[in-house]
Amino acid sequence: MPVSKKIQAAIEKSSFIRKMFEEGAKRKQQFGPENVFDFSLGNPNLEPPFKLKEIIKELIDDPSPSRHAYMPNAGFPETRKAVGDFLSTYNDATFSGDEIVMTVGAGGGLNVVFKTILNPGDEVIIPKPYFVEYDFYLDNHQGVVHRVPTKEDFSFDLDAIEGAISKKTKAVLINSPNNPTGKVYSKEDIGRLADLLTHFSRKQGSPIYLISDEPYRKIVFDNVHVPSIFDAYPESFLVTSFSKDLSLPGERIGYAATHPDMSDKGTILAGMIFCNRTLGYVNAPAVMQRAILHLLNDSVDISPYQKNRDILCDALWSFGYQFEKPEGAFYLFPKSPIEDDVAFIEALREENILTVPGSGFMGPGHFRIAYCVAESFITRSLPGFERVIKKY
Repeated sequence: MPVSKKIQAAIEKSSFIRKMFEEGAKRKQQFGPENVFDFSLGNPNLEPPFKLKEIIKELIDDPSPSRHAYMPNAGFPETRKAVGDFLSTYNDATFSGDEIVMTVGAGGGLNVVFKTILNPGDEVIIPKPYFVEYDFYLDNHQGVVHRVPTKEDFSFDLDAIEGAISKKTKAVLINSPNNPTGKVYSKEDIGRLADLLTHFSRKQGSPIYLISDEPYRKIVFDNVHVPSIFDAYPESFLVTSFSKDLSLPGERIGYAATHPDMSDKGTILAGMIFCNRTLGYVNAPAVMQRAILHLLNDSVDISPYQKNRDILCDALWSFGYQFEKPEGAFYLFPKSPIEDDVAFIEALREENILTVPGSGFMGPGHFRIAYCVAESFITRSLPGFERVIKKY
């Protein structure tokens, strides 16, 4: 066998998202791209702010020496300081650049955090459904995922989280706004979770960390507010990227931040910087670090996403689909009208509508629609959605 048994097994059960994306490419060749409605991949369809292009042109034309040389592994000091200043604008704590490590996207940031804090066999509690790549990130560093259910509206089931905490628990990982549900966890629920973790951290004599993955923080609707985990709990990490709010997923730029009052912060940050290097990232991309320095308060205009959400929700609700209206991100996670969500997305595929089964997110009985697409794409797909649910 040319690859390890472990990797072969991972390939065989790999992401439904990528499988459907590849299926979409085949169907577009067969039926024409205008006749295939691919809602499988959360790839932002909005262009980055024009300001970004101007900044990058200036950076490319900058004649200063060593603009593309190695840098401190945590990132450029001026970029880290700017990120710290930005975090200080919406958190009670005051951040400096010292709490920031620039990373290769949020995925890179999560791997840095996990490698830093996990011993073999340590468990990380994750409310489901969730972005299933987390499983692979944890496995990279010999961590163990402990999945817990959420309530009907996808809010925390704190009893389930409490029941999952053990001596092996090292962290709780949350994602808000959530992929795949669009759920934004409330300030009250974050506070209750923090109280729970404080209690068990004291009981076991070492911190249980709270890690929040927040690349969709700026993509929220109807005046919904994403609460700060840092205001609730000092033993916390924020990991994020600019992939979604600036439409830069291909540029792989993000950061990981620790709370200024985290215990053993110096050791933790030294570990993160070491891991950033030894995981092979070395450092986050230089040009993008210099660019986002000027864009921390910017984002794409999210109104097209909200309009897409409303068109899709109004139509699907009228057809008989059931779902929780998403508060943020650009995903809808309806219930499948039949128990077998994989069979249902196969029926949608016959209408050239490509979605992802909830089973791929540990949320069986649902399916995910990524509505970061053109409005006309949604409206032309609606008759197919209606035809399929009428069969059931």
